[in-house]
Amino acid sequence: MSQPFRVLPRLDDSNRHYWTGGEHGELRILRCDACRTWIHPPAPICPSCRGRALTPEPTSGLGELHTFTVNHQPWYPGLEPPYTIGVVALPEQEGLRITAGIIGIEPGDVRIGLAVRVVFEQYDDVWLPFFEPADG
Repeated sequence: MSQPFRVLPRLDDSNRHYWTGGEHGELRILRCDACRTWIHPPAPICPSCRGRALTPEPTSGLGELHTFTVNHQPWYPGLEPPYTIGVVALPEQEGLRITAGIIGIEPGDVRIGLAVRVVFEQYDDVWLPFFEPADG
């Protein structure tokens, strides 16, 4: 079975950690070395302390579905609706959230508060993060 069409990000030094961490099964997010604030999306300075020493670190890969939408519009050939896009709250920090596809569950069964875990799909040199129900 072939993979559905995906628009892939352009890798650079500011985001490579995020898009390639899946090769090692890790959802990597920048973290301030000084105050330990998680920073996503990536930024060149810490929004909390203005520190510039930022290091990519793996998260637990777990989360809770904060909100979601089910797409019914066929935007791209090969990416057939319906599919679910969610905003996942990560437990590492209040307000730390990732927008990603929700897979492994029928759109009608998705609910706010669903416990999820990250999984990755490789496309060329990018590992896209998706989330699936944590209970398997």
